[in-house]
Amino acid sequence: MQLVRGRAAIQATLGRELRRPAIALGNFDGVHRGHQALIATARRLADRTGGEVVALTFDPHPARLLAPQLAPPLIFSLERRAELLGEAGADVVIAEPFTVEFAAIPAEAFVTDVLARDLRAEHVVVGYDFSFGKGRRGDNALLESLAAGLGFGVSIVRRVSIHGLTCSSTKVREFVLEGRVEGAQVLMGRPCEITGEVVRGAGRGRGLGFPTANLRPEVDLLPKPGIYACRAVILDGADPDKKLAALSIGTNPTFVEDGRLTVEAHLLDYDGDLYGKRVRLEIMGRLRDELRFDSVDALVAQIHADIARTRELLP
Repeated sequence: MQLVRGRAAIQATLGRELRRPAIALGNFDGVHRGHQALIATARRLADRTGGEVVALTFDPHPARLLAPQLAPPLIFSLERRAELLGEAGADVVIAEPFTVEFAAIPAEAFVTDVLARDLRAEHVVVGYDFSFGKGRRGDNALLESLAAGLGFGVSIVRRVSIHGLTCSSTKVREFVLEGRVEGAQVLMGRPCEITGEVVRGAGRGRGLGFPTANLRPEVDLLPKPGIYACRAVILDGADPDKKLAALSIGTNPTFVEDGRLTVEAHLLDYDGDLYGKRVRLEIMGRLRDELRFDSVDALVAQIHADIARTRELLP
């Protein structure tokens, strides 16, 4: 997969034009099962014609420009989003800068100028509720009518539901914010995750006998404060194995009042130096709420119980 930052950079980044592209359109935050269905459809179409799959997304999220006070927290960084789109089957990910000028492009011009002229679309794949252009005036009916005269095909992917739940980025965020990480995993087809650099913390965990990796998260979306069972992947280094980890998201109420929110993971059976390294935490299940303990001994006993429960859940 190759990430191209804007359609104007295609030639400079790839050294060529796009090859008979089947273009999947969307924000793709979360790359959930609905998004995966778009990429899979584009993959089938591209394979028929000897073309390539192009995922066209936008950076920043349109809401951050149009309604910043209402913009949702991102599930993934752009780089992680592109990586997951590649795993789903995209050959090229174009992250189009979402600027004031781009937002002002009329719906018709988006189809004629962006899709047909600039990207040379062979086929376009969109979701059932896709809208585009200035004021989001364009819909799938307009897209299909214009595409017919411009010589490219259109495929509209139906709603994807799991256990009666529509796969959507909004629903994924809702599950994560409620701490219902198992629900988010069902919709995404992969665990909810937090990625970040390990930075120095207060050192309380080490003092208690449970050293923790304190992460500086790369995105804003975090699960509801509490204790979680995780698998940890050390991204910087030669060790590809996943480690079991007990994760605390919270404010350390046993030690401080009104503390800042921290993300701290105790990697089980691991004693390496993680400072400055990037770690990805795959959150598999919620163990309990964050609690304030009356004594350090009570806290230590609960940590032992959390670790035991983590081993039970993640053999």
